[in-house]
Amino acid sequence: MLKDVIKVLIVDDSAIVRKIFTEELSREPEIEVVGTAPDPYIARDKIVKLKPDVVTLDIEMPRMDGITFLKKLMKYYPLPVIIVSSLTSEGGKLALEAIESGAVEVLSKPGAAYTVGHMKQQLADKIRAAARARVARYDDHEVSDGACVKISGHALKETTNKVIAIGASTGGTEALKKILVQLPVTIPGLVVVQHMPPKFTTAFAERLDGLCAIEVKEALDGDAVLPGRALIAPGNYHMLLRRSGARYYVTVKTGPMVCHQRPSVDVLFESTAEYAGPNAVGVILTGMGSDGARGMVKMRQAGARTIGQDEASSVVYGMPKEAAKAGAVEREVPLGHIAREIMNAL
Repeated sequence: MLKDVIKVLIVDDSAIVRKIFTEELSREPEIEVVGTAPDPYIARDKIVKLKPDVVTLDIEMPRMDGITFLKKLMKYYPLPVIIVSSLTSEGGKLALEAIESGAVEVLSKPGAAYTVGHMKQQLADKIRAAARARVARYDDHEVSDGACVKISGHALKETTNKVIAIGASTGGTEALKKILVQLPVTIPGLVVVQHMPPKFTTAFAERLDGLCAIEVKEALDGDAVLPGRALIAPGNYHMLLRRSGARYYVTVKTGPMVCHQRPSVDVLFESTAEYAGPNAVGVILTGMGSDGARGMVKMRQAGARTIGQDEASSVVYGMPKEAAKAGAVEREVPLGHIAREIMNAL
């Protein structure tokens, strides 16, 4: 349950970033910055002394890099960590490594330190999500059980007119990995929205492509939705499903944020309801907020099969909960069973 006041420790080697983060977050009534640290050694001592609920952590720091520190922290003193990384391809790869090492969220740092204040709402929202997160969730046997066993796809060779739409946020990168590595190359095409910044989605898609039997790529406008292919919505762009005859494809475009998100799960799900209807399977995974609930309602009304991740296996049981409350979820199952549930729905 979310605490009345969330205690935050800011770890960043930039004095300007530490100052601006402290000033901006101090304006949030339910967030208290209890301390700052310029490097992991000082951070270690302050974590023990101040017992923060959430830590924001830069990756590139002196004396010890953020990834090394994170791994030590999650081994000996696990708590929710938000990675704040530069908006570069290399930063995206490091951020993914951080998530695999136990971080619950990533946030892109602006190019100039003085623009960090523009991140205020994003940072505050991610801190609230992190405060609800179950850290070290992926060590649990329920989540990892059978996660790397690929499922036979012989029964799917004639189901190429199907589409699988998946939405996720906090904790979703690892959840998606555990689902996608199980899927056979005969699986119908997948369209995926994971709340992540630009560049990070590029690295995320490349990482999954190297792990999965199916092809995984960051979506480009006009990309075809094909069997054995998963398209990941690029950061800061909405992705919509479209259909031309028997051919599914995606459009990628800008536009207003929906549920404070771009890409938005609602945008993807609503377009999937319109263009795929009963030929679709919708899956909503771990994440904070309500993005995806409205769209999944429309999917179910259009005849789609719908699946939600259960509370016990969710890092943050927000998005699946809201979808279930709205009556959009047909089947709610643990993360380790979702790939099989997708196959059953098909």
